[in-house]
Amino acid sequence: MNSDTDVFVIGGGPAGLAAALAARRRGLRVIVADGRRPPIDKACGEGLMPDSLAAADRIGIGLPDGEGFRFRGIRFHGDNHSIAADFPSGYGIGIRRVALHTHMVRLAAAAGVEMLWSTPVSGIDPAGVHAGRRRFSTGWIVGADGFGSRAGRWAGLDRFVRDSRRFAYRRHFAIQPWTDFMEIYWENGCQIYVTPVSPEEVCVAFISRSANVRLAEALPRFPDLHARLSGAPPSSGERGAVTATSRREAVVRGNVVLVGDASGSADAITGEGLCQAFQQAEALAEAFVRRDLSYYAARHRRIAFRPALMADLMLTLVRWPGIRRRAFQAMDRRPQCFASMLAAHVGSRPAMHLAGAGLSLGWQMICG
Repeated sequence: MNSDTDVFVIGGGPAGLAAALAARRRGLRVIVADGRRPPIDKACGEGLMPDSLAAADRIGIGLPDGEGFRFRGIRFHGDNHSIAADFPSGYGIGIRRVALHTHMVRLAAAAGVEMLWSTPVSGIDPAGVHAGRRRFSTGWIVGADGFGSRAGRWAGLDRFVRDSRRFAYRRHFAIQPWTDFMEIYWENGCQIYVTPVSPEEVCVAFISRSANVRLAEALPRFPDLHARLSGAPPSSGERGAVTATSRREAVVRGNVVLVGDASGSADAITGEGLCQAFQQAEALAEAFVRRDLSYYAARHRRIAFRPALMADLMLTLVRWPGIRRRAFQAMDRRPQCFASMLAAHVGSRPAMHLAGAGLSLGWQMICG
């Protein structure tokens, strides 16, 4: 009862703020510290799938009406095929990362979260966090400080059982969206994501294994998209980031727990990074109430299963162009295969349905 706070969150990005909001909804005192000032940006596809919106809503992060741009499903372009499917229910929203972060900061302030911006954290001890020039005593410490988490390293949670990385570059263009789908354009070894984020703007994100290939160099490899964006003025600078498929050996040690990218992640090809962070925040708040972080560790493994499975399936299409061509041919012939996989991906069907959909797709490829 004499501690400065119940929960101290290291990192004030969306994952950290989600953890803070979920804990406040359970009546806990929360401090968030970050060396940066809001809004905090990050290169990403900026699309929230229906399951992301549902998870956000459960911890009190409903988006204001009219914010962002609604999209109805996913469309793949590649190997002379265009394959689309609607979400089985609901819709996705494309929203600028800075707009989402600004909204979450407002919600956290209204909920009573104490936020320490421009306050870097320099270390932790068993019952406290050293931030700025102070030591804050706390019951639980949450590391939400992204890839290469220092909180994880300080707590001895820096052992990975899997860690592979790709590189993303993102830019916005001032052009009216030409579709109400999020689009993914495929080429050998890389993809471009196009997400409408407003009635006058789209987000374009390029992902590959090379840190040196930028968006402007990559666009000519996608002639249809390149022609469509020709003449559209950029409405933001180019921003880069690392996207990883990673899994830590553990995400809990003592009173320290990791969330968001700090706790491991699926490749951005899944578009599920924020969904995982929101679901983890909900599970972590329940673990705090139970005073049992092993509950969170178990839930974390279950939350990560579906995105990891989807990432493996999609990265197979990235690495093996021949398999991708056959898969696209099969999905073009049988659109229900693609719709079924999308339904499993956004949680409308059990995660293991992905395996069944994959086998069905494989059969179609063989019979093709």
